Amino acid sequence: MKKVLAYLVMGTALTLVGCSFDKKHPRPETSVLEKLPFVYKMTVQQGNIVTEEMVDRLEPGMTKSQVRFLLGTPMLTDLFHTNRWDYTYTIRRGHDEMAITRLILLFENNSLAQVHGDLRPDPKRAARRRPADLLVSVPDWQDDRGLFATAISKLNLEPVE
Repeated sequence: MKKVLAYLVMGTALTLVGCSFDKKHPRPETSVLEKLPFVYKMTVQQGNIVTEEMVDRLEPGMTKSQVRFLLGTPMLTDLFHTNRWDYTYTIRRGHDEMAITRLILLFENNSLAQVHGDLRPDPKRAARRRPADLLVSVPDWQDDRGLFATAISKLNLEPVE
């Protein structure tokens, strides 16, 4: 009788423990120490970095190759909707909440038709951004030839090839 009762208790316990696990939505195991503010959590960023300057350069009528050159390869391309490109960027800094930026581009006949999402082209913002003058300074030439080449040039001898 004791064996039957022991098997019954063990079977009930295993059944209850087995039902308590949710296989579809497993809970991530976190440590108590992970929630402390002085514990370092690495910054994690994923996706395409798309800036306001890049979006301001978008113009209606641009081809897919021009947009790809400007923004990079889209993060999501759907086989069933080839005229829709999704650019998604997520960043999670330490203990902060995850920030998500989305940009959706719609094409018609291989040309850009519509822009949706968190970032939109703004002509006024683009006009305020002046292109910086590009100034390149070229240093003067310095004689950095080796000892042998300098001696030959001083003696006015031509090197044998």
